[in-house]
Amino acid sequence: MNYKTLLIGILFFIVSQIVIWFQSHLQFFNKWASDNPIILSSVGVVVSYGSIMATKHIAEAFGGLVYPSRFIGFSIGIILFALLTWIFLKEPLTYKSGVCIALAFCILAIQVFWKN
Repeated sequence: MNYKTLLIGILFFIVSQIVIWFQSHLQFFNKWASDNPIILSSVGVVVSYGSIMATKHIAEAFGGLVYPSRFIGFSIGIILFALLTWIFLKEPLTYKSGVCIALAFCILAIQVFWKN
């Protein structure tokens, strides 16, 4: 496995997931975003490009396999969603959410460290 390519893919997913979170949730604490959803949705081009590049790099790191990119992207999305929602929307983490986040870390670890 090429860890440099994997890291680049993960970084693309991290940036994309952060942009997705703000694109979807900025409306809850920013009036401009609430009043301009059409303009805000144009950021989707950046998100799509980031997701495409993340999938490309992670698939390359795993020798062409695409399953790992889906699981890694999902896990990163869950972890970042919880973190950003807690920080910006002040929603508390429940035990149920904590278990789901722990499972996301487990899925991420399995994909990255488990050798076939």
